[in-house]
Amino acid sequence: MKERLAAEAESVGFSRMRVTTPGAVPEIAERLQQFLEAGRHGQMQWMAERTHWRGDPTALWPEARSVIVLAELYTPEHDPLAVLDQPDRAAISVYAQGRDYHDLVKKRLKRLGRWLLEQAPGEEIKVFVDTAPVMEKPLAQAAGMGWQGKHTNLLSRELGSWFFLGSIFTTVPLPPDPPERSHCGSCRACLDACPTGAFPAPFQLDARRCISYLTIEHKGPVDPELRPLMGNRIYGCDDCLAVCPWNKFAQTGSEMRYRGIVDSPPLAELALLDDAGFRERFSGSPIKRIGRDRFVRNVLYAIGNSGREDLAGVARDLAGDADPAVADAARWALGRLSRA
Repeated sequence: MKERLAAEAESVGFSRMRVTTPGAVPEIAERLQQFLEAGRHGQMQWMAERTHWRGDPTALWPEARSVIVLAELYTPEHDPLAVLDQPDRAAISVYAQGRDYHDLVKKRLKRLGRWLLEQAPGEEIKVFVDTAPVMEKPLAQAAGMGWQGKHTNLLSRELGSWFFLGSIFTTVPLPPDPPERSHCGSCRACLDACPTGAFPAPFQLDARRCISYLTIEHKGPVDPELRPLMGNRIYGCDDCLAVCPWNKFAQTGSEMRYRGIVDSPPLAELALLDDAGFRERFSGSPIKRIGRDRFVRNVLYAIGNSGREDLAGVARDLAGDADPAVADAARWALGRLSRA
């Protein structure tokens, strides 16, 4: 069954399949609690909710006997850090440059799940992609998919860093794969690459300093101390992923829908978007979830960091924006450009 399931997973578009059990990660409850008690989750209150499920997959669905972990590649075709040398353009995380992965991965999971139920009548499944209280990365390491590197992201010797995770919990008993161990060694490339120093120690993340958190999850003004460190990164950050040496073994992703909606557009163009224009521009993109105000706030921080005097007029026009965080970002950008 497992061999046929793996073949079916490949046929529906997944790059790799591994299996573990819901009880394979007993340590995550304590790790999660330490993370929350230190306040490193910032404004992400959803992480502090339903911790009895998030910290214990066996509690999420007690009837489940297996967790099928799937990986789907989105490996970039270009150097994702090259845009950082173009301060008048927006740096957008690779995963958000095309269609929303939640939709695409979930469709594949459902297809694979239906196939499994056809082979095992009377059994049940539940599919998850990032939005449920499931600790995907520890489960993936327990399943042998890869390991959580010093940057806390999952990476693989064969896949590199660029892949999405999805999981199928099922009552079907499947033989688990052996867990993967860390292969980071003495390397600290990801830690040294972080622009904001978001890693207090190897294998630890303080989300409050992470640019991905600041540009996507954080509401309201960003700490003025961190704004200059964000550069032109307006949605997410790929620095710690991109510098990982294991990426030299990364396979090429075949799903073209993860590309093409947005690449590195001019900041001046993005700053002019109103709510309707924002929703139209990013329809079908994961960027749409943060809304126009937070997005334009990020664009204005990038304009302030650009050193481009010709962008001062764009910031000036937004200094009276109805959203307080946008107006604050515009005034900050004007002040920074005038000092430059």
